[in-house]
Amino acid sequence: MKLKRQYLGVITPTAPFNFDATFHKPAHFPSGDNFWQPGERWQTFRWQSKNLGAIFRSVGTTQKPKVTVEIFSQKKLTSDFVESFIKEIVYRYNLNFDLTDFYEEFTKDNILGPVIKRMRGMRPGHQDSLYEYLIIGIVLQNCTVGRSIQMMQTLFDHYGPLLEFNGKRLWCFWEPGILEKVSEEDLRSLKLGYRAKFIKRIDDQFKEGLINEEKLRSQDMQTQMKELLKLYGVGPATVWYLLFDVFHQYDFFNHISPWEEKIYSHVFPVTGDRLIKYFDRFGRYKQLAVHYVWEDLWWQHKKKPISWLAKEIRA
Repeated sequence: MKLKRQYLGVITPTAPFNFDATFHKPAHFPSGDNFWQPGERWQTFRWQSKNLGAIFRSVGTTQKPKVTVEIFSQKKLTSDFVESFIKEIVYRYNLNFDLTDFYEEFTKDNILGPVIKRMRGMRPGHQDSLYEYLIIGIVLQNCTVGRSIQMMQTLFDHYGPLLEFNGKRLWCFWEPGILEKVSEEDLRSLKLGYRAKFIKRIDDQFKEGLINEEKLRSQDMQTQMKELLKLYGVGPATVWYLLFDVFHQYDFFNHISPWEEKIYSHVFPVTGDRLIKYFDRFGRYKQLAVHYVWEDLWWQHKKKPISWLAKEIRA
């Protein structure tokens, strides 16, 4: 599916702004729907039933940020559509987030202070919709990164369109509900294992309109948690990821996976059950603070491999 450029505009994030640390998260497993290089991010989107390609480029500085955005589509886009899509981009990548209070409170913290200095201007955020985030979460369950990449690509091969824009080809997510006539057995034949059941149930629930992501964004955290727990396969251990990455809640932290705990033990002065209690020191920003430390670690590893982290990744 070849797309043509339909729109070129500028987004002005709040300052300070770190383009690369916001638009590229080294801790995320690589997938075929995006491409990043310093100062530039290519990403496909399924938005309002349209397949889109977008290219984001940093054309400003940390203190005077500007991001150009090119939107590619098969057909001409209305001004209302473009406006709604830009608004969605700003939300997903947290481009209007004011970091002032967070920095003022923790710049002198012995652990967080140096991290803030290195990662200044980074925003938490995620490029995917709630539905897409859940699908990615399912293929990441209980397997190696390589196996997750393989399963995600298999799903793209069968259900996601391949988009070509500005000389690159990238896969795009499918419309929620597209698996209505696909059986669980069909999905299992793609070597998804038990995950086939989860993917099928989640797709059915979104087809039925069980949850309205946009409406849920304006609700309080307890309501968000209650509604998210209605989704098949979403339990307490999953909810906090969703609350942070998709709904931008920063003070909720009640679960650490064994793998994450191993990594945190190299960074924080406490381990095990004491970790969550330790994170209380960051107050209303506990999840944001840990995110900063986590992403900083992976950026350091990207620039100069850390032997113990490389070992954990392979495991």
